[in-house]
Amino acid sequence: MLKTEDILLYFSLKYEGDWDKIFQAIRLKKDFSESEFILLKAKMKSNYFTLIDDNYPSFLKECYKPPFVIYYYGNLNLLNEKNKITIVGSRNCSSYGELCAINITKDLVAKDFVIVSGMAKGLDAISHQTALENNGKTIAVLGSGIDLCYPKQNELLYNKIKKQGLILSEYPNNTCVRKENFPKRNRILAAIGNGVYIPEFKISSGTGITISLALNLGKPIFCSPHPINDGSANNQLIKDGAILVENSNDIIFEFGNKN
Repeated sequence: MLKTEDILLYFSLKYEGDWDKIFQAIRLKKDFSESEFILLKAKMKSNYFTLIDDNYPSFLKECYKPPFVIYYYGNLNLLNEKNKITIVGSRNCSSYGELCAINITKDLVAKDFVIVSGMAKGLDAISHQTALENNGKTIAVLGSGIDLCYPKQNELLYNKIKKQGLILSEYPNNTCVRKENFPKRNRILAAIGNGVYIPEFKISSGTGITISLALNLGKPIFCSPHPINDGSANNQLIKDGAILVENSNDIIFEFGNKN
């Protein structure tokens, strides 16, 4: 008998994780090809879970267009950890932004926080790397296929997280890099963390999208202040209501009040 989870996986593989195409296929009750499904599934290396599985996290169901299938490598139990913080920011960060990311990440992992980020160049990679170097837990959410490390320069980091943390993607196998998939990925980043911390960012960036998505989910936004007279997007975000972070206790205190 045909299982619903097989249908979801089939269309996810067939349409390379494209949410709208999967949705249309389900809505229009497109034919399920068992022979094609067998061929597509045989190419898979990763683990996966579907929207209707018992282990599909409730917080992912609350995000915009919940992924029909999530592909993963590593420790899935990290999704069930109590304190998860999403850290995102500039790809081309300043030394000050890097210092903020390292110091806050280092302190948070010491308090058993899980660091969630997008494994992009810059502050994402720095946050993951800092977590691993301090024996912390980290989750990477990719905007490319689960088996495709992007950017290539993060391949060593990708392999470390694969073994020591958790890597997730709604895109199967070696689904190629598409610019439009990275903003879509950000809804998952916003949903996983219990809050979002911004060491440094620019207004017109993917970080801004993650902030908006997190606010829509009722998540707190944490932000480190920057020096005056540098036109900092961080300082504007604090003026707009983000929680000012001088040290990790500002985040830990807020999490304690929420729990």
